[in-house]
Amino acid sequence: MRKALQSKRWTIISLALVFAMLGGLIALGAMVYYRFDFYEKKTVFLEGEYSVDDGDWLTIDPDKPIVAHDFHKVVFKGKLISEMSFFTDINISTKNVWYTLKTADGTLLADHIYFSREECLDSLYDAYISNSPEPDDPMIDKDYFFEHYPLGVSFDMDLPNTPGYCVQNLNMEYFNEMGVSMDTELVLELNNPYPISRTNLSDSLEVTMSFANGSYLQFFFESFPWLLLFVLVCFFGVFLFPVAGFILGKINYKYLTFGVLCLFWGLYMIAQSVSEYMNLWFLDCSVCMMFEILLNYFFIISVLFYLRANLKRPVTRIIATVSASVYLLIVIAAIVFHFTGIADLYATTPNIYIYTAICTVIITVLLIIESRNNRQAVFILASWTPLTISIILDVLNRCFSFTDIHFYIFGSAITMVYQIIRFIRDLKKQYKEAIRYQQMQNELYEARVAIMVSQIQPHFLYNSLSSIAMLCKIDPDTAQKATITFTKYLRGNMDSLKQTSPVPFARELDHLEKYLYIEKLRFGDKLNIIYDIQCRDFELPLLSVQPLVENAVKHGVGMKEEGGTVTIATRETEKTYEVIISDDGVGFDTESVKNDGRSHIGMENTRRRLKEMCSAEVRITSVIGEGTIAIVIIPKENNK
Repeated sequence: MRKALQSKRWTIISLALVFAMLGGLIALGAMVYYRFDFYEKKTVFLEGEYSVDDGDWLTIDPDKPIVAHDFHKVVFKGKLISEMSFFTDINISTKNVWYTLKTADGTLLADHIYFSREECLDSLYDAYISNSPEPDDPMIDKDYFFEHYPLGVSFDMDLPNTPGYCVQNLNMEYFNEMGVSMDTELVLELNNPYPISRTNLSDSLEVTMSFANGSYLQFFFESFPWLLLFVLVCFFGVFLFPVAGFILGKINYKYLTFGVLCLFWGLYMIAQSVSEYMNLWFLDCSVCMMFEILLNYFFIISVLFYLRANLKRPVTRIIATVSASVYLLIVIAAIVFHFTGIADLYATTPNIYIYTAICTVIITVLLIIESRNNRQAVFILASWTPLTISIILDVLNRCFSFTDIHFYIFGSAITMVYQIIRFIRDLKKQYKEAIRYQQMQNELYEARVAIMVSQIQPHFLYNSLSSIAMLCKIDPDTAQKATITFTKYLRGNMDSLKQTSPVPFARELDHLEKYLYIEKLRFGDKLNIIYDIQCRDFELPLLSVQPLVENAVKHGVGMKEEGGTVTIATRETEKTYEVIISDDGVGFDTESVKNDGRSHIGMENTRRRLKEMCSAEVRITSVIGEGTIAIVIIPKENNK
């Protein structure tokens, strides 16, 4: 007990430290962010005007987001904003767009555009020659240079229309070297290479003015606390929920699928929070884009398989399996298209989002159908609703572009937080049930020991052996049979200690016949046995009828001078199986037995075992001078 308490205490302390560290980082980030202007985010770093798709020129407001849905080209013209005089760096973060930054006279300052292999090698060759190589250097020959310069395998994987996620840092020292001042006219042009993708400008461009390492400062203060939080969610997914199933003594498919769901949701939210900075660590811009989109797809797949795990009807499970499998095949096809150059992952997202909405509707309908008879489906449906609504709204937003809000992130967050809380409560409940089950197993073991001991107590052994001893002289053959029967009876009692599950009634009846055979040796003609067995196709705990028969023999007909009859009968009704033990013995007052102050451990153990192992109940009626009837009622529902 002490070890358990200590383990629990250290677990609580560890979790408290994790949350304290997370809270401290958030507080530190907020304090530094609001007290010190280490960086400042703007819509764009120019003061002037802009035009969308060669339309009217509008005034730039760097502090307000520019509304431009489904654009193909955006041009900004103007001078550096006045705030740049307080900072040293400009960090340009773009998603899925090409861009160039030039002066008004055409001098190139920065760009993110696609270079073919020939264009890239030509530029590298010019740079190599400008460094005045040795006259005998073979790389001076242009053809030799093109053939032997190592560009790397990743360059060949770049697609002409795949900008990916790009982060570029420009500092004022570089601008000064290029002859750019605060009064220089600059032109920033963005090009969207996706003709059917509804791209929002606010998602495609973000500018941060800062001192040195502005991107890293912004990452630390804005994204790092969320990164820690979602790493904790991934920890729950990898360890807590799957391991909980094993701790509770079984491999639970529902826990495993929810663990995978938590893992991919955590990874997807990590990718969301660090998407603007991924190009700082992964140089290939398309890899950054693939990372976020694929994690989104895997999250949806894990959602579909988790919901499938909570369905019970065969038809609904088949439909959910087919829907999830088709979604998986579509994602695999999109990956193949990307690497074969047919279409990159971002270009295929509109089609996949449409099928995501279809799957959402299908799963929702299946949950509604299941909720009629599946209480679990009701809770899943309630938590699934925010995610369903958010996915549908995002699909509609992609078609009609009515807002810059990404509903999907909020919907998935609400759904997952609800699911995590509900799962933790479920784990707590199952843990208590596991403790209770273990206690019940201990009680059942003690009950089996008590029953076995009650059947082989000294006076029973003495009486049985005495009867066999007398038969050895009178009837040796009967004595031999009695000895074998008595041995098998004792073995059956010993075997009951190892039996943890119900047994067929035929086995219980066989044991009763051995017991009654031995008692018949003692009582002779005073004990009559009648078997009226109408059904045998059911199960019950081993030695659960034995105490009832023993009471009928010892306290019923055994207390009657002229003896009597014990009847063992079974019958089947529409909803139950019944075992009936009746005798025409002396009977007793049932009310006085309840209030006599005695414990009646054997009978109470029998009732508990029947209740816990097969939801059965025992009904006893008795009339003084007429006899007793004990009926064991076993529901068919729990006896399949």
